[in-house]
Amino acid sequence: MMYPYMILADDTEIVHSHVIEENGIKCVEVHFERPTEEGFDIARCSLPSYTWIKREGFTDLEIEKFIKFLHSNAHLLYKYAESGGIKIA
Repeated sequence: MMYPYMILADDTEIVHSHVIEENGIKCVEVHFERPTEEGFDIARCSLPSYTWIKREGFTDLEIEKFIKFLHSNAHLLYKYAESGGIKIA
């Protein structure tokens, strides 16, 4: 299950998984997706290791910005992943 988190100014949508327990470690996958004329740019990162699982279309600079974003938002992503996503309205 993926939960919406945020849409950036360039229409990149950020969604996250529920908490996934792997070898006793709580993990969350964060997916970035941006529409293009040919389809989508995509990138998926696994927390807490910050390992990129998928990456197509985003530049190295954009990935670096996503890494900074993830470091700043990891605590919130875990919080919402544990509670079933952001409760809006």
